[in-house]
Amino acid sequence: MLKKLLYFCSMFSTFYFKNILFLLLFAIPVMVWPGISAPEISVGNFSPQKINLALRRTADLLLRQSGDSTSRIPAVKEVSKGVWQVKLEQPFSYEQLPALLQASLDQHDIRQAYDVTVRRCNDGTIDLGYNYLDFKNKSGVACSGREKPTGCHFIEITFLESAAQSPFYGGLGGILLLILGGMVMFWFFRRQHGSPAVPESDNETDWLEFGNSRIDVNGQVLICNGVRQTLTFREAKLLRLFAANFDRLLEREYILEQVWADEGILVGRSVDVFVSRLRKKLATDLSVGIVVVHGVGYRLESMILV
Repeated sequence: MLKKLLYFCSMFSTFYFKNILFLLLFAIPVMVWPGISAPEISVGNFSPQKINLALRRTADLLLRQSGDSTSRIPAVKEVSKGVWQVKLEQPFSYEQLPALLQASLDQHDIRQAYDVTVRRCNDGTIDLGYNYLDFKNKSGVACSGREKPTGCHFIEITFLESAAQSPFYGGLGGILLLILGGMVMFWFFRRQHGSPAVPESDNETDWLEFGNSRIDVNGQVLICNGVRQTLTFREAKLLRLFAANFDRLLEREYILEQVWADEGILVGRSVDVFVSRLRKKLATDLSVGIVVVHGVGYRLESMILV
C-alpha cells in the first residue's frame, strides 16, 4: 500500500507541477484574450424607456421651435433591433434636429453611435440624414441648408454596433500575449524534446549533487541522505546519466546507448533491472525519485514532500 501511495505521489512531482503551471500561464491568456481583445458588439445598450423619452423630448422641442406647442406627438416605436422612429406630421426645422437630438441623448446618458434619417411617411423615402460624427466633429451636418419636403415624416435613429475595445489590449496587449505564449510553448517543447545532456568522461572526479544525495562516479560511491553506499559500474554510470539530466525525461533507447553501448548487445530489460536497484538505493532520500513514463523512458526528478 505504501509503495502504491509513493508511486502515485511521484506522478505529481515538481516537474509535472511546473509544466502544468506554465501551460496554465499560456492557456489563461488564450482563454481570456477573446473577451478583452475582440470587439464587444453592442446595439442599443440602454433601456427602451430612455430612448423613448429622448426621442419624445426631441420631437417636442422641434415642434415648439416651429411654434407648435399643442399637437399630439405619436408614440415612439422600435421598428427593428436598434432602429427607432417618431412620427411628425407638422413641419419642423432640420437644422435644429442634430443639436436637439444630441442634447436629449446626453440627458438620458445614451452614448451609442447612431445614424439619423428623415423618411417620408407614405413610402419610406429618405429625404435627409446624417451620421452622429458629422455633428460631433463640427464638420457640418449632411443635407444641412437644403429644403425639406413638406408633409408627414419619420425621424428615424439607427444605433450602430460599437466596438468597445481598449487600444492597449487590441494592439500592444495582443502582441505581448502572443510573445508570452510563444516563449512558454518554446520552453515546454525544449523541456520535453531537448537533447539530453551527455555526462563527462568516466574519469571525472567531481561529485554530482541532486536532492539530498550526491554521487562520486569515479569512486562509484553514492551518499544518499547521509548514508554511504557502494555502486556497481553500471549503477554509477546510469545514476550519473540521470543526475546530469535531472528533471528531464530520458528515452529508453537513449539510456541503453549511453550506459550499455560498450557491451555491443543492448537488452531493454537491463534498464528496468538497474532502475529498480537505484530506486532501492535512493529510498532514504524522499526528495528525489526515478519515475517511469510508460512506453517512453525514465526521469530522475524532485518529489513533492507533503
